[in-house]
Amino acid sequence: MAYFDVRGNNFNGQIPAFIAQWKDIEELYLMGNNFEWPVSHGVFQSLKNLTILQLADIAGSPRDFPIVNNQSLTHLTLRNCSLGGQIPEFIWQSQSLQYLDLSFNNLVGELPTFASNLKYIYLRGNKFHNSSLRWFTNISNSSVDISENNFTNLTLPPGNISINWNLFSCCSNIKDRPIEAWEQQNYPCDSKKSKDDHLYINCGGGVASINGTGYEADNDTLGGSHFFLSPNNKWGYSSMGSFNESYPGWWSPSPLPSQSKYLRYKTCDLNMSDSILYSTARIAPISLKYYGFCLKNGHYIVKLHFAEIAWNQNRGLNQTKLRRTLKRIFNVKIQDKQVETNFNIVEQAMGVDQNITLEFDEVHVNNSRLEIHLYWAGKGSTGYRFPQYGPLISGISVHRVKYKLPPLVIAGIVASGLLILALALLSLWKLGCFRKKGLLDEELKGMELLSGSFFNARQIKAATQNFSPAMRLGEGGFGSVYKGVLLNGTAIAVKQLSSKSRQGIREFVNEVGTISALQHPNLVKLLGCCAEDNQLLLVYEFMENNSLAHALFGSDEVRSRLNWPTRVQICLGIAKGLTFLHEESKLKIVHRDIKPTNILLDKDFNAKISDFGFAKLYEEEVTHVVTKIAGTTGYMAPEYAMRGHLTNKADVYSFGVVTLEIVSGKNSTSYRPNDENVYLLDLAYVLQQKGNLVELVDPSLGSDYSSEQANTILELAMLCTNPSPSLRPPMSEVVKTLEGKSKIVGASFSTPYSMDDSAMAEEMAGFSQSAEFGSTSQEGTSNANSSSQAVSKEVEKSNTFF
Repeated sequence: MAYFDVRGNNFNGQIPAFIAQWKDIEELYLMGNNFEWPVSHGVFQSLKNLTILQLADIAGSPRDFPIVNNQSLTHLTLRNCSLGGQIPEFIWQSQSLQYLDLSFNNLVGELPTFASNLKYIYLRGNKFHNSSLRWFTNISNSSVDISENNFTNLTLPPGNISINWNLFSCCSNIKDRPIEAWEQQNYPCDSKKSKDDHLYINCGGGVASINGTGYEADNDTLGGSHFFLSPNNKWGYSSMGSFNESYPGWWSPSPLPSQSKYLRYKTCDLNMSDSILYSTARIAPISLKYYGFCLKNGHYIVKLHFAEIAWNQNRGLNQTKLRRTLKRIFNVKIQDKQVETNFNIVEQAMGVDQNITLEFDEVHVNNSRLEIHLYWAGKGSTGYRFPQYGPLISGISVHRVKYKLPPLVIAGIVASGLLILALALLSLWKLGCFRKKGLLDEELKGMELLSGSFFNARQIKAATQNFSPAMRLGEGGFGSVYKGVLLNGTAIAVKQLSSKSRQGIREFVNEVGTISALQHPNLVKLLGCCAEDNQLLLVYEFMENNSLAHALFGSDEVRSRLNWPTRVQICLGIAKGLTFLHEESKLKIVHRDIKPTNILLDKDFNAKISDFGFAKLYEEEVTHVVTKIAGTTGYMAPEYAMRGHLTNKADVYSFGVVTLEIVSGKNSTSYRPNDENVYLLDLAYVLQQKGNLVELVDPSLGSDYSSEQANTILELAMLCTNPSPSLRPPMSEVVKTLEGKSKIVGASFSTPYSMDDSAMAEEMAGFSQSAEFGSTSQEGTSNANSSSQAVSKEVEKSNTFF
């Protein structure tokens, strides 16, 4: 047997080992199934006559590259096959190999100095980091896609880049040569461009007006390995593949005219409304990604418009036969989430030249960026009957919508204070804070820890042994914090509001109203509350390992438990909690007081954000100017501390400072290395300028940490503390970086506090010098001239925890 093709049959299980016995096989097509790797990855090694091998979409953990015979192989596709490690040298040394598709894997390493006779090279979506000039010189006439990689050194030949090369998002922090901005990872919207709440693209066609809506032109004739950026720099597309070579064989057609290979036009036989939108389309052989770069953050409705106009109906087949015969099948992802699998235009639209619109109303845009990915997995019609078989799209409509929230939430967007008050009162009622006295002990016992737990003063006094000093855990903004044990043996933490509390009843209501509306594994859980006997009491889940401040700055015995993996875990937990508050919750919250005493640790050292007394609702795309500054000295962002400008980037700044403390083991506000560096961030800046940032790592860790990971986290912390809020990353990107899924590229700043106020650095240094061990919470006016005088000098004890 010389030819074997089982594409698109949804076979599953391991790749059959008996394939190794097919000594005469020449072409092997296995795409479009659900295969798993066999136990032995040498199943293809004995196939001496194999010229074409196609395999794609094998899930699982990264595995080594399979051994294939390179003597006769001309075409090799191992796309999205969970491959890890480096590409073996025998691939590059092959004299017969002309087509290589290893895209969407986890391959690493450098590109070699040679590339043999390769004409098509697709390495998109891997983790390559280096290249040589000779490699690119050898493949100057080839079709190359190295987009979405991690190149830190990319040596390209002089002159213009080939139009058949796709370098979009290929590079990470390249400094040795000028490159296009879009070649860097996480290409941002131009800061000079205004951000939009809509995007309309007429795919494959020119400028069009449909029902009063203007669609932008998308009639660039290039495709294959190519990235296109719109003239206004607000959107683009990235395509990959070659129609002639992505699915080779004896039937491969002659090349189509270049001007029509990736675009389709049809002006007749279109009877739908808005036919101008469906008279054109863009096609890609394998992968087609559309990007919106300048969208306002928020929730969007995304509409994708399709019509099969690439099929010639002159073949004499009616619509019923066409639907059985023509199968353009591809997958659709939006924001890296699969929303359509095996999408078939003709089947969904009930025929050729019929339109279908897919609508998705739960699309969230972060960091101003939208990604729509159309991907051919090897299924459907191909070959001489249907040479242009990849994903096709006629139009894209995107517009931002306001969530239809409950009346209380809508009212809160207009007046956040009213909403917090309403939520707090509702929560207090549900939690039993206004219930009457006199319940029997047995009734109280049966109601403990039920949904919407009920507590009264007598119950809490019994749990805390009448607020015994022996049960006291610490002192905080609400007064004393006690450990309690309920009748069923469950440990709790109780905050008791004292008459001398700095935060007072308003912050108590704010805390209850905020935290009761939020549920997340990295936020502390409120179990109940009580408002009796002139006391305000909050009942929380008990945290066995107290606060992060206690763990970092407490006894040596406690600090010894903070090994490197635990510290990374804590950073990631805080980042996930803030991501939820800023981006994922329907109520968008700025915490305003992220610091070690407000990060609690459970028995497994999982981080949970606590103390929402200063939390504030905010609306995306709106910079709030507050008249009351609330937060803690040393952790407040400069623009907020000095001018009262509040966005979620204030929390990002605080997170950066806390991260420096976690890695270094030093208290930011009390660390005094010498007379020049009076602040931990100052020292970090100096070390960064010297290229020795990793020296900040806690010496108690010895050598038991990853220096590469430590440097990445420290650089991330420095980026988070950038004086310019716009240059700080969103917390969702911070999470991806900590998880190793992406690298955040950002410019380092010239001075630690390079703001436009000349006295900024001096004032911030003054703040730092006024703090003692622990942290100083403040609340005052935002007047820049009086801000330092408005800072409260009351010092919290550092062991505030639940």
